[in-house]
Amino acid sequence: MENWHRPLCTNKIDWYYPQMDLEAGAYAHVAQKESWKTILTLAYQSLGVVYGDLSISPLYVYRNTFAGDIEHSDTNEEIYGVLSFVFWTLTLIPLFKYVFIVLKADDNGEGGTFALYSLLCRHAKISLLPNCQMADEELSTYNIDDFPQTKAGSRVKTVLEKCRFFHTMLLIVALIGTCMVIGDGVLTPAISVFSAVSGLELSMSHHEYAVVPIACLILVGLFALQHYGTHRVGFMFAPIVLTWLLCISAIGLYNIIFWNPHVYRALSPYYMYNFLKKTQRGGWMSLGGILLCITGSEAMFADLGHYSQLSIKIAFTSLVYPALILAYMGQAAYISTHHDFTGAYQIGFYVSVPEHLRWPVLAIAILASVVGSQAVITGTFSIIKQSLALGCFPRVKVVHTSDKIYGQIYIPEINWILMSLCLAVTIGFRDTKHMGNASGLAVITVMLVTTCLMSLVIILCWHKNALLAFLFILCFGSIEALYFSASLIKFREGAWVPLVLAFIFMFVMYVWHYGTIKKYEFDLQNKVSLKWLLGLGPSLGIVRVPGIGLIHTELVTGVPAIFTHFVTNLPAFHQVLVFVCIKSVPVPYVRPEERYLIGRIGPKEYRLYRCIVRYGYRDAHIDDHEFENQLVFSIGEFIRSERQNLSPNVDSSQDGRMTVIGTPRREDMISDETDECMQSASASNPRSPIIQSIHDIIEVNSPKLVRRKKVRFLLPNSPEMDRTVRDELQELSDAKEAGTAFIIGHSYVKAKRGSSFLRKFVINVAYEFLRKNCRGPSAALNIPHISLLEVGMVYQV
Repeated sequence: MENWHRPLCTNKIDWYYPQMDLEAGAYAHVAQKESWKTILTLAYQSLGVVYGDLSISPLYVYRNTFAGDIEHSDTNEEIYGVLSFVFWTLTLIPLFKYVFIVLKADDNGEGGTFALYSLLCRHAKISLLPNCQMADEELSTYNIDDFPQTKAGSRVKTVLEKCRFFHTMLLIVALIGTCMVIGDGVLTPAISVFSAVSGLELSMSHHEYAVVPIACLILVGLFALQHYGTHRVGFMFAPIVLTWLLCISAIGLYNIIFWNPHVYRALSPYYMYNFLKKTQRGGWMSLGGILLCITGSEAMFADLGHYSQLSIKIAFTSLVYPALILAYMGQAAYISTHHDFTGAYQIGFYVSVPEHLRWPVLAIAILASVVGSQAVITGTFSIIKQSLALGCFPRVKVVHTSDKIYGQIYIPEINWILMSLCLAVTIGFRDTKHMGNASGLAVITVMLVTTCLMSLVIILCWHKNALLAFLFILCFGSIEALYFSASLIKFREGAWVPLVLAFIFMFVMYVWHYGTIKKYEFDLQNKVSLKWLLGLGPSLGIVRVPGIGLIHTELVTGVPAIFTHFVTNLPAFHQVLVFVCIKSVPVPYVRPEERYLIGRIGPKEYRLYRCIVRYGYRDAHIDDHEFENQLVFSIGEFIRSERQNLSPNVDSSQDGRMTVIGTPRREDMISDETDECMQSASASNPRSPIIQSIHDIIEVNSPKLVRRKKVRFLLPNSPEMDRTVRDELQELSDAKEAGTAFIIGHSYVKAKRGSSFLRKFVINVAYEFLRKNCRGPSAALNIPHISLLEVGMVYQV
C-alpha cells in the first residue's frame, strides 16, 4: 500500500476521449438523466438481450416436469400443482428478488457476480488483487458511501478483513458463480435449440432422425458466426422476442378461454401443498423441471450495464411476466382437459399449439431460441473477460466486434470450446430431460451465489440491519435451496455435467490466480532498492542509448528484478526509462481522465518515470501503437504540470509524486495535417504542450503492404515555457523519434525445494501447463515483435 494524500489544488485534464467508442458507452447512461422515450426504447431493446433465455422457457418446463417423476392423472392435481409452483416461483424469484431488490445492488450501473464481489471488496479490505493502492480509492467510480456502519456491519467487516480464509472463500464463491455461468453457456444453447426443433415430432414422420442433426446444424452455425459480432443483426433480436412473447401469450389466452377458463384457480398456494401431499418424493424431484421456468432470470442483473434499472423493470413487469404467466396457464388449461397422452414426451409446449399454427410457431420458436442462446453466449464471453481482468483466468484473445456498441466481444478459444461441449451435450443426451436437469443445477447455483453475496451487500454496502440480510437469505435462500436439492438429486440423470464443467473451470481459474499471486509476491520480495539505483548516478552506471524503454512490471513501487537482471548482462539502456504497470482495479470502469498515474523516479536528470495505467474489469484495452503515443503524451503533460505545480493528485511515496493525467483525445493524438500545418495550428492551442504531426510510412508485411501512421512530437515556440521543461520535453520527443522498446519478463515459475507435493503439482505442472498453452504477455498486451525484448527469469515460489 502507498500513502495517499488529497491534493490542495487540482488540474485534471478536462478533455474527453472515448477509448473505442464502446468505452464511453460503459458509463454514458450513468452520467445523464434519461428521458421516458429513452427508457421505453431501452426497455424494448432489452427484450432481445436480457429476456431471450427467460422467454423461451415454456418450451421445456412442462415437458421436463412430467418426464418420469410424476404422471398426469384425471384429477388434474399434478398439473394444477405444477402451475401453482411455476406462478409463485416466477413471482418470488424474478419479480420480488431481482426486480425489486437485486437490481438496486449495481456497481456504477453494472451488474452480475463480479459486480457484487467488487462492491464488497471496496467496502471491506477483502480483495486478493495484487498491487492495490490507496490512490485507487480516489477514482470517481470507487463510490464508497460515508454512512456509518451498523454494529452488526462493523463486526462482520472486522471478521472478514482480519481472516484471510474468508478472503479466499469469498473469491471461491464468486468463481463458483462464474463457472456455473460458463456451464450455462454450454447447456442453454443445447436445450433451447433442441426444444425448439423438437416441435418437428408432431409435424413430421421419422422425426427422431431429424431433430438431433438439425439442432446440431443450427448450433454450429450459431457459434461459427460469433466472430462477426451481433451488432449487424442485433436490431432483429427485440422484434423476434417480442413476436414470440405475443405469440405464446395469445396461444395461452386462447387455450384458457377455449379449454379451461377456471384454470386461474390453480394459482392458489393450496395447490402446491396438495401437489406435494399427493406426489411426495416424486413431486419433490419434479421441482428440478419446474425450476427451468426461471432460467435466464440472472440475466436481468448480469446485463444491467447495457440498460438502465427502470427499463429492465418496465420490460419485465409490463410484458415478459404477464406473457409467461399466460403461456403457462394456457398449457395447463390444455393439459387439464387432455389425458390421453401415450408418452411423457408429448406433454409439452407444441401439443397445446393449434395444429394449423404449428409450423409458423415452430419457425418463431427456433428464431427465439437462437436469440436466447446468443444472449447467453455473449454473457459467457463478458464474464470471462471480467475474470481475465481480475487475474482469475488464463490470458485469451479478446476481440471487440464493434467500435460503437459497448460489450460486443468475441473470444475465439472459448467460442470453440463452448461449441464442442454444446454439441457433445446435444448428441450425448438427445432429450430435454437430461439437458434440463443439467441446466437447472447450473442456474440455481448462480442464484444461490447471488443470494449469499447480496446478504453481505445489504449489511456492508447498504448499511442495513443484519435482520434484513437474514430475512433475505431465509426467504429466497430457502426457496433456492429446495430447488437446488431437487436438482442435485438427479446427479446421475444429467446434473453431473455442470458440476464437472464447474470443477474443471474452477481448477483452471484458481490455479491461474494462485500462480499469479505467487509471482507478484516474488517480485515484491525481490524488487531492487531505489536508493541503490539512484546511487549509481544519472547514467545508472550503464550506457544510455537513444530511445524510450518501457519496462512492464506488476509493481507500483520499486524497481523490478528483471531490470537489474537485464542491465547486469547487457550494461546499456535507453535514455528515457518508463516503468509501466498495467493494473486492474475493483471497479467496472475507469474514466479516461483518471486512466494514467504518472510520477518521477529520482532527480530530473535521471529521466526515470513511472506510469500506472488503471483499468476496470469491464474496460477495453487499447492497442499497442495508440497506447505508446498516449503514454508519451501523458508523460509530457506530467512534465509541464509538475513545473506549474498544478498536479491534481499527489502520491507521497518513495517514488515521488504521482499525478493523474487524462487520456488525450484522438484529435489531439492523430491528424491528417502536414508538419507545417500542424505547427501553425498547435501554436494557437495553449492547452497542449506537445504538438503532434503525422507522417505516413509504409511498412512491408509480406505479402501485403501495411500502412501505419507514425506520430512525431514537436514543441511549441512559447516564450513562457521554462527552459528546463523545454529541454526535458525535447529530450522526450527525440527519444520517441529514436524508437520505443517494450521490455517484459518471460517468467518460469518453479516451486521451492522442500515444497509440499500439492504445491509442486499446482505450480510445476498445472500452472506451467496453463502458462505454456495460453497467450503470452506480449500477445495479450498487443506488443509488436519488432519492438519487444523479453527477459527470462526463474521464479522460485
